[in-house]
Amino acid sequence: MLDLTSMLTSLRRPRMLVRTARIGAQDYRRDRDLQRLLGYGTLPRPAAAVMRLMEMEHELDQQRRSGDAGYSLTRHLDILIALMGEAQLFQASRAPRMS
Repeated sequence: MLDLTSMLTSLRRPRMLVRTARIGAQDYRRDRDLQRLLGYGTLPRPAAAVMRLMEMEHELDQQRRSGDAGYSLTRHLDILIALMGEAQLFQASRAPRMS
């Protein structure tokens, strides 16, 4: 099984979709955006949030690839923005601390 970092780096999406999500990730606010996407309540830790967001993004990508009429580009971007933001938090939490 791939670790979380490998799963994130193995994602391949259209360049324009990723570029737009990167721009949006600059304004990502966990308390506002993650709650809106996952539902209100206690926020999960970054690793758990990344896993849930990856599941949601995978479903949206399948809809995009199949040409599903229910596909929402806006929702896909929102999920990718949150995924990028949570991935940054996850990476920061794993970085060795300098004392």
